[in-house]
Amino acid sequence: MSGQEIFVIIIVALLLFGAEKLPDIAKTVGKGMRDFKKASDEIRRELETSTKDIRQDLDEITSTIKKEVTDISDKITKDVNEVSENIEKDVNEISDNIKKDVNEVTDSLKKDVNEVTENIKSDVSETKSTRKTVKKTAGNIHKEDNGIADSITQMID
Repeated sequence: MSGQEIFVIIIVALLLFGAEKLPDIAKTVGKGMRDFKKASDEIRRELETSTKDIRQDLDEITSTIKKEVTDISDKITKDVNEVSENIEKDVNEISDNIKKDVNEVTDSLKKDVNEVTENIKSDVSETKSTRKTVKKTAGNIHKEDNGIADSITQMID
């Protein structure tokens, strides 16, 4: 409020109540303001006291929830690590089995290839030998044929 407004209020109060009653009214208003301030301070203290308990309860609840969440998180992390280790172990075991199987198949294939190679070499050798025998026999037959042809020619002549 501005100074002019306060001055107008004081003049109106003087006119309405008079100069004699004005100190009593001011005293009563002052006492009322003091009682109002005392009551509002008391309410404020009561609110702070009651909210202090509520704040403590909330802090306890928050602390408990944080602890439980941390415990659950630790358990989940432990479980995840355990599952991860088991999976890694299983994958390594499967990988080792696959390597073993591949090595066995490779060894078996090498053995089969070597066996087939030896059989082919043997067959080639036999074929060469048979070929020589056939050529020799064919030569002998050709000689015999010439001998028979000569005999027949002589018989005919």
